[in-house]
Amino acid sequence: MSTSEQRRASRKPPLAPIEVSDALTGENIGRIGNLSRNGMMLISRRMLNADALYQVRFHLPDREGRMRLLEAGVHEQWSEPAAVPGQHWAGLRIIALSDADETVLAEWLDGPEGM
Repeated sequence: MSTSEQRRASRKPPLAPIEVSDALTGENIGRIGNLSRNGMMLISRRMLNADALYQVRFHLPDREGRMRLLEAGVHEQWSEPAAVPGQHWAGLRIIALSDADETVLAEWLDGPEGM
């Protein structure tokens, strides 16, 4: 089964960089390559630990254009070196998200390009 067939939700790439930080340490761990209701592809400066759980934070605009801080529990599914030296790709499955943050994420995903 190919990766695209395993996905449960379509993914949306951001038009502007969305930085992701580790909620426990505050460390910037990368930026979002694409995002869905179920997960994200992270572009990172380092390999993430295989099969690890992370608590991450990132900002998304809501319907009114205000930036909202979302916090999610994620589970690393895969990691590999990117085509650019010093960068890595990681697939993260969202396993925990508050109802309020889930609403902001759904609005961003369903909103117009550039939202």
